[in-house]
Amino acid sequence: MSFSSSSSARLLGWALPLLVGLLFLGAWEWAVRAQGLPEFILPAPSRIGEALVTNAGSLFLSAWVTLKVTLAAFLLATVSGVGLAVLFSQSRVVETAFFPYAVILQVTPVVAIAPLILIWVGLDNVELALLILAWIVAFFPILSNSVLGLRSVDHNLRDLFRLYGASRWQTLTGLQLPAALPHILSGMKVSGGLALIGAVVAEFVAGSGASTGLAWRIIEAGNRLQIPKMFAALVLLSLLGIAIFFALSLLEYALLRRWHESAVKRES
Repeated sequence: MSFSSSSSARLLGWALPLLVGLLFLGAWEWAVRAQGLPEFILPAPSRIGEALVTNAGSLFLSAWVTLKVTLAAFLLATVSGVGLAVLFSQSRVVETAFFPYAVILQVTPVVAIAPLILIWVGLDNVELALLILAWIVAFFPILSNSVLGLRSVDHNLRDLFRLYGASRWQTLTGLQLPAALPHILSGMKVSGGLALIGAVVAEFVAGSGASTGLAWRIIEAGNRLQIPKMFAALVLLSLLGIAIFFALSLLEYALLRRWHESAVKRES
């Protein structure tokens, strides 16, 4: 009985969003055709699909360029964010001295500093500029969540480690990092999407054709009034974001499913 109900709930969880999406696309297709909307204003989903197939070569190549920048920025943000959070957790003085600058970095609009970054690294190093800008956007959620997790360790467990004479390194690796893992993974899920957004915004700001990511394809298609191609690029961006989110959700489940309350299955 429980297995059947669980299978039905899982099937409903997949089928219901798919049904809503199909109904939305059908209504969109009907509205465009019934109203006779020009393609340069709003193309029908069928035309977007056709543009995606027709321009698959250039669009998928651009998607790969954007994905490379996104993944590199995300990995850099994860390493630097967790590493700095560990440093903050070991020294209140260091945290007090440097955390405000991390906040300043976070609240500074990336579009405002993008031209400066491009000038500093040079227009012949556009990919490096994109990486820096995407990292700036993705960095803070991992840092703040990691600091919160490392600071939220049960004081009784901390006292127990101290009672048994554990060193700082043993306390960090045996208690603080495992306890902070759910917070770190939560920050990574937020950061993954932000890294993609940062990469796309940086490509828009670069806007010189030196970058061949999806954002440049959108600009190019818009300038040529190839609106179906523009929507096709947007579809690929959305799919990239969804893929990143589900990959990080799967990682979170794999690491937490055996011990953390958020992932452990309860018997009904």
